[in-house]
Amino acid sequence: MLGIINLNKPAGKTSHDMVSFIRRTLGLKRVGHAGTLDPDATGVLPILVGKATSLSDLLTEKTKAYEAVVRLGVVTDTYDMSGQVVKTSSLRPSQDAICKAAEGFLGEIAQLPPMYSAIKMNGKKLYELARQGVTVCREPRKVTIYSISCSDYTEDTFRMKVSCSKGTYIRSLCHDLGQILGCGASMESLVRTQSGPFLLENAHTPEAIAAAVEKGTLHEVLLPPETVLSGYEAVSLSEETVVKIKNGLRMRPEQLGITAAKEGDVFRLYDGETLLCLVKAICEEGSLVLSIDKTFF
Repeated sequence: MLGIINLNKPAGKTSHDMVSFIRRTLGLKRVGHAGTLDPDATGVLPILVGKATSLSDLLTEKTKAYEAVVRLGVVTDTYDMSGQVVKTSSLRPSQDAICKAAEGFLGEIAQLPPMYSAIKMNGKKLYELARQGVTVCREPRKVTIYSISCSDYTEDTFRMKVSCSKGTYIRSLCHDLGQILGCGASMESLVRTQSGPFLLENAHTPEAIAAAVEKGTLHEVLLPPETVLSGYEAVSLSEETVVKIKNGLRMRPEQLGITAAKEGDVFRLYDGETLLCLVKAICEEGSLVLSIDKTFF
């Protein structure tokens, strides 16, 4: 079995919980995910099945989109409403002030990861240290905010939509926005609405996936690897060449009929209609050769 499931993760479950659920439901061991969601967050969580687990790095690189509800006047140690309140404020900025402050985050920014995160330092996850009452210095990370907008204002909350690069912490964005506004803020809820080509409106609940397995319609849920590989040129191989590729032989692009290749280019190789592998053009002794990058056979 090989493919990707666009899963709609429910609140209260970890990303690992969802991987375990798919393993049990499909009766497979080789299952992974692309892009962790906090337990309280919901929305798009791509689940990789079989040898599609090798696509994790490609999916993680893709643009993400989120919708968060931001609560004003509350600062917590986790930067969301599940944490301990460390500061409150009665100050409430205007809608214009909120919009202007949010727009200040557009583009590449340096973001400090929250202590309550899964980033490892000296072999320990930050949230493990935080639970022990230990705070350590973290290095700011460069992330990119492609778009940001605010709406649905109430006296104490508003909705924020964000499109961003990998590695962006929306909790940190809410916290930092609150600091600029002077009243403090925390994330009240979070929904991931997009991860690369996967959208929330097309995502499947765990219950729907289990029902598809029971009905024998899993093929309607399990998407092919090409869902994330369409940007790479497809190349059909002869039977003789298939054997050579499976034996690990490196070949020159022209041997596969590829006339325009440069170093770093990636190609999809096919045995008939079956995806065989991805190969990358590398420079070896002054010549371009195709090195197998990911296999699906």
